[in-house]
Amino acid sequence: MRGSGKGWVTAEYSMLPGSSPERVDREAARGKQSGRTVEIQRLIGRSLRAACDMGVLGERQIVVDCDVLQADGGTRTASICGGYLALHDAVTRLVQNGNIKAHPLHSRCAAISVGMVKGVPALDLPYIEDSTAEVDMNVVMLQPNDGGETRFVEVQGTAEGMAFSRGELDDLLSLASGGLAEIFALQAEMSSIAPDRRAIGSAKR
Repeated sequence: MRGSGKGWVTAEYSMLPGSSPERVDREAARGKQSGRTVEIQRLIGRSLRAACDMGVLGERQIVVDCDVLQADGGTRTASICGGYLALHDAVTRLVQNGNIKAHPLHSRCAAISVGMVKGVPALDLPYIEDSTAEVDMNVVMLQPNDGGETRFVEVQGTAEGMAFSRGELDDLLSLASGGLAEIFALQAEMSSIAPDRRAIGSAKR
């Protein structure tokens, strides 16, 4: 990174012990991260970097901490949605303090899960649906700040016992796009409010 003129954004992901009905062991106590954790961290990092101009960020690294407080399916997508706001707050402060001249985030970034549950398309699956879904998919998209067309960053889809058709894939992507439009609107609302003035649950639903 030094001498390149460009920065880097990465993420650390962890499920806290009380985030699940059954206690989740701290991976630090085991001395090794699970493959799942490594995979999720990479996904979050890739997604957030896609929304950021590394040249504008300059030679600095930002690490976004994603600690799961309550796990009920979709923790990786929730981490991306919340991680974007944390990243937005961090780089906004850099701009306000004069550390960088321009805001490096050119797009909003959000993610959501979709799937087929008993043959019916479903959005933002909780654990009970996610664990029984015939098709499980995570969709990450960007919404450009200049109002341009939303674009895909990543689509992860897997069939669990029932293969899906091209038509069903298109239906799921359309469903995800609709859900993400709502999340983008919430992100825009929350990012317009100073962090110290935000109230938990203040965003309109």
